[in-house]
Amino acid sequence: MKELFLARAKENIEAAAELFASEKFNASANRAYYAAFHAALAALLHFGHPTDIDHKPVQASFNRFLLHERKIFPASMKTDLLALQNVRGEADYRDGIGKKRAAAQLKQAQQFVGAIRAVIDTDTP
Repeated sequence: MKELFLARAKENIEAAAELFASEKFNASANRAYYAAFHAALAALLHFGHPTDIDHKPVQASFNRFLLHERKIFPASMKTDLLALQNVRGEADYRDGIGKKRAAAQLKQAQQFVGAIRAVIDTDTP
């Protein structure tokens, strides 16, 4: 399952970048969030902490298990998933977002996914 979620994270971050380049900012924000969400799921599975595949449990487990208890990722990542989800909500269910917010969303998701991939890739035997 971990590899499945890593592949989805990669696919979604690439899609987010392509959508951004095509000026589809709302769709880009959506895919950026899901890239981070899938990366968080992959990290939880990699470090032996299965969780419900739902937004709040994933965020809570990621923060509690991988940030606070195991200290695998920096505490600065604590609010990333929630912030990315909030922007996705604006893009999907409200008035939408513009280029500046979409660019920030994409950058934050790229950093989040990159941090997880860097740790998982170096931790895999």
